[in-house]
Amino acid sequence: MDITNFDDFYAIVQQTSNLSLNRLPTFLVDMFNGFSKVFIENSIEYLDIKSINEENLRKLYSYISEIVNTTNTSFLTFKTIYDSNQKVINYTLEMINEKNKDSETENTNQSDILKNFSLNLYLDDFYYSKNTSERLITYRNSLLKFIFDILKKYQKRLKHMNEKLKECDNMETYKVYGELIIANLYKIPNENVENITIENYYDNNNLITIPLDKKFTPNMNAKRFFKKYNKLKNALQIVTKQKEETLKELNYIESIIYELENCNSLEEVSNIYEEISESLIFRDSLPNSLSQNSKNKKIKKSNLTKNKTATFNPIKYIIDGYTVLAGRNNKENDYLTLKYANKNDIWFHTQLIHGSHVILKVENSIPSQETLIKVASIAALHSKAKNSSNVPVDYCEVKYVKKPNNSKPGMVIYTHQHTLIVNPFSKN
Repeated sequence: MDITNFDDFYAIVQQTSNLSLNRLPTFLVDMFNGFSKVFIENSIEYLDIKSINEENLRKLYSYISEIVNTTNTSFLTFKTIYDSNQKVINYTLEMINEKNKDSETENTNQSDILKNFSLNLYLDDFYYSKNTSERLITYRNSLLKFIFDILKKYQKRLKHMNEKLKECDNMETYKVYGELIIANLYKIPNENVENITIENYYDNNNLITIPLDKKFTPNMNAKRFFKKYNKLKNALQIVTKQKEETLKELNYIESIIYELENCNSLEEVSNIYEEISESLIFRDSLPNSLSQNSKNKKIKKSNLTKNKTATFNPIKYIIDGYTVLAGRNNKENDYLTLKYANKNDIWFHTQLIHGSHVILKVENSIPSQETLIKVASIAALHSKAKNSSNVPVDYCEVKYVKKPNNSKPGMVIYTHQHTLIVNPFSKN
């Protein structure tokens, strides 16, 4: 719809009853062409408009008109202000007058600026980037909240297992109680008592007082002690195995959290969503709202792999003439190390610290110690220890890296390793 003045604009707005400030951006985008909802929302925020009235609508109309009808005497630039965490905290608009330029610069560059500057495209790119950034933060934080909830669940499970294992510490005591009672039954009165004192042949026949349940005879108490011993013995075997699996699952969950916290694009978050949707840890409890965010994402395939079903786009460095690749997530780490790398390439990973698999591609020459240190520093950079110093990094040939059966994505074991103590790599 085309309008020529504020009166036309105001008349159209007045035709809609009960129009709230929150609905105004959607209403304007539906009624008019040439700008986006995000642009209107930011314009309202910039103008500090708190309610809908004629004065505020006139202010908004004038502001939009000034931008749309910007002449060759000035052009629009955007300034984005960030806080210490690189989070956008404010957006401001500044009209810069061409007349303030030096005359020499004006004569040389003015025609090129006016020729190449496209305001609509600039606005579209700016607000698209802002909207994408906000979507990334929202999607990533929603997924992180879900993962943290799962983490708490497994931490609670681990705590319960530790308590159960602590009970097992006393199981041998129950066995001894039962054996001593049976061995001394001939001289123990067959009466229901609270305790008995007998000789302990496991401790040089020193006297020991055994607590009993007064509701049962000494013989029945002995049977109950043996039953409790056998129960705790079985529990020790079962819970110990469950604890091992739970620790592996916790380790995997923490690796997902690390990856999400370091995502810089919606594509990377979608790749992680795809990974966890295949895991039994997360799959059955994934909310539909998160699955919808990952639909229809166009994933860029790298020319580094012939496997067109694999998402493979590792971070690439050139160090002293060598190609160095770092995986962005667990599935990519697996593909990088176990499928793409050659057996004689060198594999790097921070020691006992979550991080990326890093591969140093070795062709015909042997990398120097200085090169190995630089690559180890890259592995430290792409790890949870990136803000630390003196980070231990293990490295070995790829042929010594194996993936255990049924292990989680990104989880491997390795041998023949060496360790370097390095600081995270800096491009500066």
